[in-house]
Amino acid sequence: MIFFASASANQNDLVEKEVINAGGTDISTSSSGVEFSADLETAYRFCLNSRSATRVVVLVHRSEAMASTDDLYEYAQKLPWESWVNPDKTFAVTETVTDCRWIRNSHFAALRLKDAIVERIRQKFDGERPNVDRDNPDVVFHLHVNRNLVSFYIDFGGRDFTRRGYRKDQTEAVMGEFMAASILYRSDWYKNPDTFLDPFCGSGTICIEAALMATNTAPGLINPDRFAFLKLPIHDEEIWQKVLTEAEEAVKPCPCRVFGWDISTKAVEIAKANAARAGVLELIEFSVKDFTKVTEEDVKLLNSYYKGTEKEKTEEADNTAIVGNEHYGSIVTDPPYGVRLDSSKSALRNLYSQTGRIFYDMFGGWKISVLSSDAELLSYIEMKPERTNKIINGGLDCQLAHYYVFNEYERKALKEKADAKRAERLSQPLSPGAQMAYNRLVKNLATVGKEMAKQGVTCYRLYDADMPEYSAAIDFYEGKWITLQEYAAPSSIPEEDAARRLDELVLATERATGIDLENIYVKRRERQRGDNQYVRRSAPSASHFYMVQENGHHFSVNFKDYLDTGLFLDHRPVRKMIEKMADNKRFLNLFCYTGSATVHAAAGNALSTVSVDTSATYLDWAQKNMFVNGFSGLNHFYYKSDSIEYLKTSYDRFDLIFCDPPTFSNNKSRGTFDVQRDHVYLIRQCMKHLSKEGTLIFSTNFTRFRMDEELEEIYRIEDITEETIGDDFKRSGKIHKCYKITHKAVAPVERVRTRTVRKVSLKG
Repeated sequence: MIFFASASANQNDLVEKEVINAGGTDISTSSSGVEFSADLETAYRFCLNSRSATRVVVLVHRSEAMASTDDLYEYAQKLPWESWVNPDKTFAVTETVTDCRWIRNSHFAALRLKDAIVERIRQKFDGERPNVDRDNPDVVFHLHVNRNLVSFYIDFGGRDFTRRGYRKDQTEAVMGEFMAASILYRSDWYKNPDTFLDPFCGSGTICIEAALMATNTAPGLINPDRFAFLKLPIHDEEIWQKVLTEAEEAVKPCPCRVFGWDISTKAVEIAKANAARAGVLELIEFSVKDFTKVTEEDVKLLNSYYKGTEKEKTEEADNTAIVGNEHYGSIVTDPPYGVRLDSSKSALRNLYSQTGRIFYDMFGGWKISVLSSDAELLSYIEMKPERTNKIINGGLDCQLAHYYVFNEYERKALKEKADAKRAERLSQPLSPGAQMAYNRLVKNLATVGKEMAKQGVTCYRLYDADMPEYSAAIDFYEGKWITLQEYAAPSSIPEEDAARRLDELVLATERATGIDLENIYVKRRERQRGDNQYVRRSAPSASHFYMVQENGHHFSVNFKDYLDTGLFLDHRPVRKMIEKMADNKRFLNLFCYTGSATVHAAAGNALSTVSVDTSATYLDWAQKNMFVNGFSGLNHFYYKSDSIEYLKTSYDRFDLIFCDPPTFSNNKSRGTFDVQRDHVYLIRQCMKHLSKEGTLIFSTNFTRFRMDEELEEIYRIEDITEETIGDDFKRSGKIHKCYKITHKAVAPVERVRTRTVRKVSLKG
C-alpha cells in the first residue's frame, strides 16, 4: 500500500526520518510531506510513533485521465468505493487542489466526488446510500489534485491525528503537539536528553512532549482509540495489538528532569492537568515563576541535576563551571510575541531584552532554543545564534533561534586563546608602511581623540585618508569597536599593492588603538549608486548589534551586516542642533534611516515626531532606537513610504523638518532621483509642509552640491555647513553640505474695503 504523511512547512525532513524509523520504503519527499510504501504493521507503527506528521492517508487510486469535473465524476463512479463504505457507515470528503486549470472551485470538485461515491453505493446496495457526516464520519475520503494528476485517498490516521488527547484545557496562546515536538527535534535535545526547562511553559505542551520524547513514549499510546484506521475494513486487530505491545515495551525511565515555569498561576494549573492526562505529571516540575526575576539559587538547583561524572561533580561543586563539551541542560521555549496576546510592543521588547541578559549571565553551559514570530524581538536577545530554522506556527511565520551560552570555563579558555594569538601578532615588527600609518594614528589619537574626549564624544572619525597611500576612513566607537572603510583604489594601483596596504593599515590600527582585530570591521567603500549604500551585505544577526552613545542618547549600531553602521557620525552636530530646536515642535524626519535625528528631536521635547523611510528594516531599527531611549508614546509615527511620495500625499504641517536625501536613488514608482537635479522640487515640497515660523534643515553628502538660485529668491537660505561639521571631520575637508531654510517674511497687504454696485437695467 502507498501512504502519504503530511508535514507542516519546512518539517518534511522530520517526517521522513519517522517514516524510515517505522520501516517505510520507496520514500519520496516533497515540500508538503512524505509518500512511502508500507504494509499494515509499518503503517500502524508510523501512526503510533509519529510526533511531527499532521495527517496520514492511504492511496486508493491515481490517474491523469481527467480534464473536467464531469470526467472526475464519471471516473470516480467506476472505482470500488463499496470496499470502504456501505449504507451503514457515514463518510465525508476533503480536498486539496493546486495548479489545476479545469478545477475552478475545489469545493465543487469535492462535491462531485461525493456524488460519485453515493451513486456507486446506490448501485451496489439496491438504492441504499450512506449518509454524509462532516463532524464525525466513519470514513474520510480525500481528493488531491496537482495539475492533472488526481489522487484519491482515505484518511488513515484520522482527523485527530495531531491531537494526542491530553490537552483538554489550554491558554490563549496555543502551540500544537506536533509543532512542540518539531521544535524539540530542531533543538537536538532529544539526541541526549538532559535537564530541560521551558520558562514560558503556558499550557505545558513543550514540557509534556519533552517528557514523552525522553521516555520514548509513543504519542499514540495516550489515546490509541482515536485513529481512523480502526474503523476501516482493512484493519487487522491482531497486527494492531502487536504494534501496541511493541510500543508499550519500548517505554523507558526518564533519564532527565523536566521543568516548566510560567508567570500565570492559571497556566501552570492547566499544564499540570494536561501532563496528568498524558501520564507524565510525575516527570515534570511545574512552578509559578516570573523568569525575569529568576535567582541564582533557581539556576543552581537546575544545574544540580547535571549528568556529569562524579569526579566532575566533585570538582565543580559550586555549579558555576563545567569542562569539555558537556553542558548543564537545555531551554526550549516559545515566549509571548504579542500576536495573539494583548502585549505592548515596548513591554515585549523589554521582556526579550531581560530574557537575553538572564540567559547570558545565569545560564552558562546551557543550550537554548527560542521561537518567535517577530525577528525584531529576537534581536533583543543580544547573543549570536548558532543556527536558525524557519517554522510556521499557527499560520505565523516564525524563526527558531538556537544558542549556546558558554560557561565560565569556556569563556576563560576562549579569552586565553584569543589573548595568546593577539600577543603573538603584536610581537611581530611592523613593516615600514604600517609603521608610518601607526605613527599617524597615534598622533590623531593624541589630538583628535583628546579633543573628542574633552567634548564627551565617544564615537568619532579617527582617520580619513590622511595619507594618500592609505586611503580609508577609520571610525572609533566607544573605545571598543572600529570600522575601517577602505576607499576603492585607482585602477592604476595593482591589486596586490592595494591589498598589502589595507593589511598594513589594519595592523597599524590594532597596534595604535589597542582594539582587538576581531572588533575591527573592514569594509570597502566605493562610489555608490542609488540606495546601494543601504543594501544589506549579509543576513543580519542579533549578535551584530551593539549599543553606543551620542549626546547622552543610546543607539543601536551594526558593524557587519550593512555598509553603514546605522549612525552617520558626521551628522552628530546636526542632530544636536535638532535637539536644541525641537522644543514643542512638530518634527518630520524624511529619509529617516535609523531615526537618530528623531531620537534627538524627541529628547528635545518635540510635540510629535514623524519618521519616513522606504525600508521597513530601517523603520524597525528607528523604533528600536526610540524605544531604548524611552520614546514609545502615541505621538511618534513611522511611515514606510518614499519620502517624496509622502510629501505629495500628506496634508500634515510641521515646525521642524530634517531632510537628508541620498545623492542618487532609483524608485520604481517615481523613477530616479538626483539631489543636484531634483533638490528644487524636493525643497519646495518640504516647504509646503513647513509652518510659517518653521525651519527646514536640508543636508546632502554630495560635496559638489550647489543650491539653486531660484530657491534663494523664494526662501531665506543660510549655509550652516561649517557649524555642522565636528572637529573630527574638519581636517578631511568636505564631508557634507547643510542649510537652514525658512519662509521669507511677507509684508502684510493693506485690505481695501470695496462696495459692490448693483447694476439695474431700465426699460422704457
